[in-house]
Amino acid sequence: MAEKLTSQGDDTKNDNAILERTVWLKLDCWIIPVITIFYLLSFLDRTNIGNARIAGLQKNLNITNKEYTIALTLTYVAYVSSELPSNLVLKRIGPNIFLPTIMILWGLVATLQGVVTSYHGLLACRFFVGFLEGGVPGIVLYLSLFYPRQRLQTRIALFFSAASLSGAFSGILAFGIIQLDGKRGHSSAAWIFIIEGSITVACGLVAFFILPRSPTSARFLNAQEKDYIAEKLKEDQVMSKDPDVDAFSWSEVGRAFASPQVIMVGIIYFLNGVALYGLAYFTPSIVQSLGYTAAAAQLMTVPPFAVSALVTVAAALISDLYKCRGIVIIGGSVICIAGFGLFLGSTDRHVQYGSLFLSIPGTYLIQPALAAWNANNSAPYIRRATTMALGFMMTNSGGILATWLFGDISPPPRYEIATKTLLIFSVLMGLFSAVNMWYLSAQNKGKALARRLAECSADSEKMGDHSPWFVYSM
Repeated sequence: MAEKLTSQGDDTKNDNAILERTVWLKLDCWIIPVITIFYLLSFLDRTNIGNARIAGLQKNLNITNKEYTIALTLTYVAYVSSELPSNLVLKRIGPNIFLPTIMILWGLVATLQGVVTSYHGLLACRFFVGFLEGGVPGIVLYLSLFYPRQRLQTRIALFFSAASLSGAFSGILAFGIIQLDGKRGHSSAAWIFIIEGSITVACGLVAFFILPRSPTSARFLNAQEKDYIAEKLKEDQVMSKDPDVDAFSWSEVGRAFASPQVIMVGIIYFLNGVALYGLAYFTPSIVQSLGYTAAAAQLMTVPPFAVSALVTVAAALISDLYKCRGIVIIGGSVICIAGFGLFLGSTDRHVQYGSLFLSIPGTYLIQPALAAWNANNSAPYIRRATTMALGFMMTNSGGILATWLFGDISPPPRYEIATKTLLIFSVLMGLFSAVNMWYLSAQNKGKALARRLAECSADSEKMGDHSPWFVYSM
């Protein structure tokens, strides 16, 4: 009899293990590729103006360096203004409708950049590209509807690695596209916008038929698999057992802005955003300023970004395995310090180019850890949605500073002021990460004590991440 019970128990464990593997594999196969392409193209359409610049954009439109910088700045002003509203309406409209729609619309506007003939036309396009792409951070919120906290960062890293890949992909595409210079009356800079924007529109149309609204509406999951995901999300406090807890509330929006861990991570987001967008927009210009031709510079941007994509995923796997978001961010900041220090301390162009293999991966690997840290340490849904939007708003505010640092304040080829600023910011990222880890650890100890002293009720999910039963991720 005992042997029979043991055998049944083993069978149950095996069935659960098979179910678990099947569920996450299905989600990874159906959702992650679409989301990765979505993020890759959003970053590509936002930053390929850097490739278009060295392909002759400024000459074609007869604009100065300052006017170019203003165009970049306008993109981020519009982006920041639409991020929070986009996150708050995402669930109401349905991510399966909202995300593909904005993808098609920004793709159309990005394509139109290739046919503008004036500076004011470029400004209008940059504004709407930024405004429409303000909904892009919603993909992190979307993923949090499907994956529990301990599985989230690796998935986030897969599409954040797309940001690195977009840098590599953009360089390769631009090198090929510039061969079309003069075809059908369009310059090579114009063709970069037309071809890459058209790809985005096509992918947005396909996404309508693939992305599910939620786990319960996913056609590729059976009833047992849907129930399993819902149970896991409730256990992990990603989904509330009471639907009213996840309903919209302005007070929850306010609590997100008042959370110390959100504020500290937001500061790191800003510091990292300056480096992220400085490198995303200006790496082609940086490489060209080292003495390479425009065509060679397009290709030479590829290897550092390709390495960055691999490092980003590897860092996320380590972070998920050992649950060490803060340590990963500190590690990334150290790599950034080494990269920016090398660029600043050397006058040898080969060393300066080699420094990009440190500064770019170090900068990009921090983003998934920050996104997971924010998502993991905020609940319920509206507070988490606000927290994520705030983080990306800070990142893109950093982008505004980056456009001026590299575009007007700090001239090539040394970019001395910009490099010194990024070096200081890299140190500050590590320090704020350490302080946040200390704060979260202290909060978890206090919560553990409250649970032991029975000073709280297990039924406290309305408190969200303030609940003694909610353990902060480190």
